[in-house]
Amino acid sequence: MTKTKKGARFWLALVIFSLTGQIAWVVENMYFNVFIYKMFNASAEAISLMVAASAVSATVTTIIIGALSDKVGKRKLFICGGYILWGISICSFALIRMDVIGALFPSAASAAAVGVSLVIIMDCVMTFFGSSANDACFNAWLTDSTASGGRGAAEGINAMMPLVAILAVFGGFMGFDLDKRESWTAIFLIIGVAVVVIGVLGIFLISDPATKSEENKSCFKNIIYGFRPSVVCQNKTLYVVFAAFALFGISIQIFMPYLIIYYEVSLKMENYVFIMAPAIIIASIVTAFYGRIYDKHGFKKSVIPALLALMAGYILLYLFKGTALVFVGSLLMMTGYLAGMAVFGALLRDYTPQKKAGMFQGLRIVSQVLIPGIIGPAIGAQVLKNAETIVGSDGTVSFVPNQNIFLAALVAAAVIWIALFVIFRLMKKEGSQIEK
Repeated sequence: MTKTKKGARFWLALVIFSLTGQIAWVVENMYFNVFIYKMFNASAEAISLMVAASAVSATVTTIIIGALSDKVGKRKLFICGGYILWGISICSFALIRMDVIGALFPSAASAAAVGVSLVIIMDCVMTFFGSSANDACFNAWLTDSTASGGRGAAEGINAMMPLVAILAVFGGFMGFDLDKRESWTAIFLIIGVAVVVIGVLGIFLISDPATKSEENKSCFKNIIYGFRPSVVCQNKTLYVVFAAFALFGISIQIFMPYLIIYYEVSLKMENYVFIMAPAIIIASIVTAFYGRIYDKHGFKKSVIPALLALMAGYILLYLFKGTALVFVGSLLMMTGYLAGMAVFGALLRDYTPQKKAGMFQGLRIVSQVLIPGIIGPAIGAQVLKNAETIVGSDGTVSFVPNQNIFLAALVAAAVIWIALFVIFRLMKKEGSQIEK
């Protein structure tokens, strides 16, 4: 395969759209949990339900819109339009406030329940636009644009963005008191407007590769394409990678929805941003270059160190609560998480059939979002079922996450090795050039 050097416009579009999308997802995946926890006293079960509902919405959306974008052959239209509508939907959360809901439902418990329900419903609406733009079409565009080479490098940048986004959000949120509703109103408006602006900017930045599929002109056929038994048989390795990616995601989602609450409430790290920022910066730098290891040395030599780092981080976070060791554990966990995302993502793109990237984005989201988003938080909620509780000044009761979520995540990560063994065997049997 002849490798084509990417221009500055491609890299700029990759960085801007990936980072902005991940900032919006960080606000949803990490801070919506904090939002309904602090503003509406949500339980672990409610948080698990919200994550699961969002995962289902993301999956259905990505399957349909990904296939539709293959049929239309214009990723840019979906990406830019989706980002604009995504930003508008984020702004709408500024209207979900306890004082507004309380005027209609005088009972504090009723108002809180309604607030949680509204957040979950609007989260699904927001996810529809976000998944259309980012999960389905931006990721398909990235696969199309790197068909001529450099996927490891591009995926390294793409995979580091969640951590960079966490750093940006942590730093940006430092000036806000998250116990005040006014802070959340400002946050949603700022993030929402930023996403809209990037959507408009994309009109001038993004170029559409030639992606229109000549096969499966029926949109319905495009939607179900990746679920056909014949397609599974033709792409066995790809589907085992999907399974491994799902196990990887389950491990992450067991603890991730409760991570910030764990730092702030359980460990009482009021300044956890200052503690976490160096870990995030270091992990981001490592991840930015880690994709090149995949390009040079293949999947096996790049995925094993990532998974070992992730599991080592879990062990430290489970065993220790001191600031120094929590920092080291968090650094290893974050580095393993993002490096793993990079190599799994690059391998998926390499095994995705050309000109069918949109059709397979639905399967990618099933493995990356749906299965982990339903199973992971449910395991976490079950682990925290009998967790310690605290009573707030207003008499409401909230749960306190404990370190057992990292033990459960470690067990889930151990299962990934079984899937990796199968992948290595299949790649060796195929004589894959990806495995050097």
